[in-house]
Amino acid sequence: MSAKNTLKVSAAVMASRVLGLAREVVFAGLFGGTRWTDCFVLAYKVPNLLRDLFAEGALSQAFVTTFSKTLKTEGDHGAWQLANRMVSLTAVFMGLVTILGVLISPWIVELLMLLTRAEATDRSFNAEEFALTVTMVRIMYPFILLVSLAALVMGMLNAKGVFFIPALSSCFFNLGAILGGVGIGWWLDPEWGPRSLMGFAIGVVIGGTAQLVSQFPALWRTGFRLLADFQWRDTRVAKILSLMVPAVIAASIVQVNVMVNAMFAFGVGEGAPSWLNYAFRLMQLPIGVFGVAVATVTLPSLARAAINGISPDFLPTLSKGLRLVIFLVLPSMLGLICLAESIISVVYERGNFTAETRVQTALALQAYGVGLLFYSALKVLQPAFYAIDKRWLPMISSIIALFVNIGFNYLFVFILGYGHAALALTTSITASANFIFLYLAMRHYAGDPGSGSILALLAKLAVAAAAMSAICLFGQSWLLADPGAVAWPLRAASLATIIAAAAATYLALSHLLRVPELREILTLVKRR
Repeated sequence: MSAKNTLKVSAAVMASRVLGLAREVVFAGLFGGTRWTDCFVLAYKVPNLLRDLFAEGALSQAFVTTFSKTLKTEGDHGAWQLANRMVSLTAVFMGLVTILGVLISPWIVELLMLLTRAEATDRSFNAEEFALTVTMVRIMYPFILLVSLAALVMGMLNAKGVFFIPALSSCFFNLGAILGGVGIGWWLDPEWGPRSLMGFAIGVVIGGTAQLVSQFPALWRTGFRLLADFQWRDTRVAKILSLMVPAVIAASIVQVNVMVNAMFAFGVGEGAPSWLNYAFRLMQLPIGVFGVAVATVTLPSLARAAINGISPDFLPTLSKGLRLVIFLVLPSMLGLICLAESIISVVYERGNFTAETRVQTALALQAYGVGLLFYSALKVLQPAFYAIDKRWLPMISSIIALFVNIGFNYLFVFILGYGHAALALTTSITASANFIFLYLAMRHYAGDPGSGSILALLAKLAVAAAAMSAICLFGQSWLLADPGAVAWPLRAASLATIIAAAAATYLALSHLLRVPELREILTLVKRR
């Protein structure tokens, strides 16, 4: 695992997140928030849920683990044979899922609408909205096939040491979704009425195609040649499927957790679901840019280091990944906590997004931020269990986390009467408990993943983090004591100045304290 690859993946993920935000801004600018846009949001839940359950989680992690080991033990020939069998199996199975989904779309939409009415009693869908939603679900269903194949291609490239192009492929999805959605939407209805929403549904499929095809040139250069191979009675294929089962269950539990949080949020009062949603989107940015990036680079190395037992390289690789996440995410965590109101004001505060909404969203963001470090570290720690064939432990941990989440939500909301920020705090508590459980389990099954070096790093970073936090708090009180009262350009410039000063302080003190992770990154920059 190298800092160079991590920085490349982080840059690609950052670009993808920015384009994803741009996609939302374009959509909101064209359609606003209407009953018809509710139909699109509802229809998009179907392929997006399947992607979370299968493609970009369970399938990707299980395939990378097995493919990396096959590549090391059997070479390119065995690895490409396995890849062709998995591509063929995925194409056939997901193709059947797509056909079935298209046929039963009316029943799927009816179920989603029942759930929506359960969450919001004042929302019902008429026959015309129902028909449009069914049509968009049918249009978008092939997306799950495309993104599943894209996940396999990404896994092959990552195992071969190619990280930037696969991470950048999500940018092509967003570009395809924007350009296809706007172009086809305008062609269907230049007035941007309900019919034009089908253009954005088609844009999702165009984006999925772009995400898959954009990786083909890099895959071709690695030596892969696509051949239909239906010999699925292969122990390696069986291994991938057995790894997927607990991962799918764990992902399902995560979705149940999201639904539980939404139900509690509606119980808190009006506005709470939106405040939590706005804050959660911001919290996901550093997780994706740093946590997911480090995990993407680390997993193939962990898989190769766990062939025929746990090799001496396994624990140092895992420890390095955890330390890099801590170094990168700690300043993001403190920045979100200290500058919550200013960040939210710059990103969201305009139009109907009032000062009161900013304050309430900031409370949620600060509560989410408390667990950001644990949440990001989980992205590295969880896949390590697949590498050492302890695939059921993350699932068990997710089940425990679900009950912890429900228990704390009930305590905070119904017994203590706390507000929406308590629900965000519960998410942080759950992520922390989940990480501690898995960390102790890893110590038991594989040995200590460098607790001493992690604690030494935290001790050094505590000094840099304290100084950085002081800069953030002072800068905010001086320049942005009331963000809403400052014009947006000056507000954004002031926030950028505070962040730049805080980052410079953090990096300078880390350099003086001889933090190894910073030295590695600086060496890379100088070499470039």
